[in-house]
Amino acid sequence: MLAYPVRLTREENDTVLAVVPDLPEIITFGLDEEEALLRVAELLADCLDEYMSRRLPIPAPSKAKRGMRLVVAPPLVEAKIELYTAMRAAGIGKAELARRLNCHLPQVDRILDLNHNSRL
Repeated sequence: MLAYPVRLTREENDTVLAVVPDLPEIITFGLDEEEALLRVAELLADCLDEYMSRRLPIPAPSKAKRGMRLVVAPPLVEAKIELYTAMRAAGIGKAELARRLNCHLPQVDRILDLNHNSRL
């Protein structure tokens, strides 16, 4: 399960600041903890997609410290992240994966697109 810890802090203006230490790009807020966590969940796929588009390694989630909450990536996003991570570890690019799967490059692009509703 791909679950990132979130640090929630009550601000002076009665909003809740949400920070994901493993993904410093994700800083958001909400009127309460629930809204802040929902916003983090919405940003998670976009942030991870940006790492993939820049061909950067995906930071592994750290262990949640006391008082932190977890935001879990959807199963489809997790599957795509695992494929991307395995490709990086094996030194395989999209073109090589397409060749090995005997499919076209746009199909591999859709498989790796976190916003595309692929089927598991």
